[in-house]
Parts: sequence; C-alpha cells; structure tokens
Amino acid sequence: MKFKMLSLAVAVLASTTVNAHEHKNEGVYLGVFGDYYKSKWEEIRDAAGVNVGDSTSWGAELGYRFSDYWSARLEYADMDFDLSGSQTGSLSGHRVGVDGLYHFNGGPFYALFGLKSIDAYTSNTFANVGAGYRHHLTDNLFVNAETALYQGIDRGYTDVGAKLGINYAFGASTSSKPVKAAPAPAPTAKSASKPAVVAVPQDADKDGIVDNEDKCANTPMVDAVDAMGCTLYRDEEVTVSLLVRFPNNNSAVSQQYLNDIEAVVNFLNEYPDTKVRLEGHTSSVGKAEYNKWLSQKRADAVAKQLIAEGIAASRVSAIGYGEERLKNTANTEAAHAQNRRVEAKIISVKRVKVKR
Repeated sequence: MKFKMLSLAVAVLASTTVNAHEHKNEGVYLGVFGDYYKSKWEEIRDAAGVNVGDSTSWGAELGYRFSDYWSARLEYADMDFDLSGSQTGSLSGHRVGVDGLYHFNGGPFYALFGLKSIDAYTSNTFANVGAGYRHHLTDNLFVNAETALYQGIDRGYTDVGAKLGINYAFGASTSSKPVKAAPAPAPTAKSASKPAVVAVPQDADKDGIVDNEDKCANTPMVDAVDAMGCTLYRDEEVTVSLLVRFPNNNSAVSQQYLNDIEAVVNFLNEYPDTKVRLEGHTSSVGKAEYNKWLSQKRADAVAKQLIAEGIAASRVSAIGYGEERLKNTANTEAAHAQNRRVEAKIISVKRVKVKR
C-alpha cells in the first residue's frame, strides 16, 4: 500500500516541473544517499525477546524546491537492522516518508520535519525533525548532510539518524543578458609620405591642398585633411562591459560566460594601457558579513579567469561590495537573481579618422 502511495506522490510531484525553469531556484531534484539509523527497539511486540538495533541503509529521494526558503521531498531507504536478544543476525526493512525543508535565509543550512513509516517485523510510524547542510558543486549538482530525531507514534521509540547524499537539480537554471562586445576599431591607414615634384600647381589626390603644399600625398578623398593635406583624427571613447551572474551561495564562474570574458581579454590586449576593476555583488539574503565575503570571492573568481587568459595581474583588481549596491531592492527571487553578479566596464580612447 505504501509503495502505491509513494508512486502516486512521485507522479504528482513530477507533474509540477512543467514551469520549473521559469524560476531561478524552483524545480525538481533527484538524489541518492547512505545513512546510519540508531534504534533501540527492545522486546518488540511481534517477536518476543528480540531487540532491534542499529541499521545502515541506502536510498533515494525526489524533491521539489518551491522557493529560496521552502522545499519538500519523498524518501525511500532499504534498511538492514542488527538483532540481539533471543534472535541475532540481521533483519531487512525499509523506510518510506515525506519531509518539508525550511532553508534559513535561502542559504545552505536548513531545518526539516516529516513523517516516516519503517517496516521491520511490523510497520511503525515516526515523526521526525532535524537539521542539515547542502553544498553546491555546480549550478545543478549538490551534496547534503543531515541528522534527525525520530519519535515513534505507534510505540514510544525514540531513534536518531544521520544521512549523507548527492543530488541533481533539474529545475535550477541561470539566465542573464549576454555581454555585448564593443565593435572592433577601424584600422588606421598608413599615410604614405613623399615629396611632391611638380612643374605647375596641381592637386593629385584631390584633397583641396595643392601638391607643393601637401605634406601627405595620396590622402583618401573621403578623409578630412588639415592645412598640410594630412588626414585629420579625433579621439573616440571605446568601452567593453562584463556581467557575470551567479547561483545563490555560489562563486563558481559558469561556462556560459567564458565567451563574454574572452571579449574582455581581447579588449585588454588591444588596448594595453587599460586596466579592469571587477566589482562583486550579492543579494540581500543572508548576513551582510557573509555576503561581503561571498562577493569578494565572486570578483576574485572572474579575475582568476582573466589572468589565466594571459592578462597581467597588475592590470586586474577585484572588490566585493556584498549587498551594499543592490541593482534591484525588491524582496523577490527575480530581484535576488539580478543582484548576484560581478560587473566591470573598461573605457579606452582610440584615434579615428575624420570624414569629409
């Protein structure tokens, strides 16, 4: 009967993934785990004189992240209990149940509460509470560790358990507006210079300056020239910008931004006198001191990418502002996603021909 209920619950939970990709932290995740369960079931009712002790087990879970703060999961574990008393050896069993998880400040630490049914000789129902920690290895892959207290409802057993698992989140995704690289500067034409030897005044290159006064012969007709017939130039500001976004509580640079970082590398190589200042930011979720540290770590991660591409470390600086410079002050997931970022803007000046 429990397997039918679990299958139905899994189907209902899986059906909610249709719109998971529309929200940054929402979505289904699937995981496997190993755990240690310490029980003290003495003189159990259905097998007189038998004591059921500790168990090691493995299992699988299916969860759904509703928001930064809430998620839920279904769990199945295959258990192996040690027996003592009138019977020794081991006893196979299984555990099935559901948990709700509250993620403190949307961060890696969470509290959990739920109901479990454990079959060993007979079925026993437990209420459980506990705490855990999850750590993202990538945007989608994370590990978690937790411990919980189990209180028997059918019988007065009080047990404890510890679990270590690895999970893959299908719904987590990042979205950002790609960085638009500055257009490549127009090449500077080399001006050929040669003395004009003419018998009578002429204007061979048709620039309005007679050849005996023209210090720059063969100037292109589309170029504006000065009184000596040489091409006029003006200074033009050129810029390149960079925007790298990050998942919640994460400082790893996603591969989707490598092309944008390469555009900055090319700009720095083209304008060797320029420097770049990388500014790291976080959302307002969590403690300000931790966010300050995390924003610096994000800025340093992007700086490391630039240096690895051959940019001298003396040309790269990184600073973390934490939650001091929010791009969007709303307390929504969309606003938090906008605020988790590293930004940079590099400005240089190039000489551009003045056209007629």
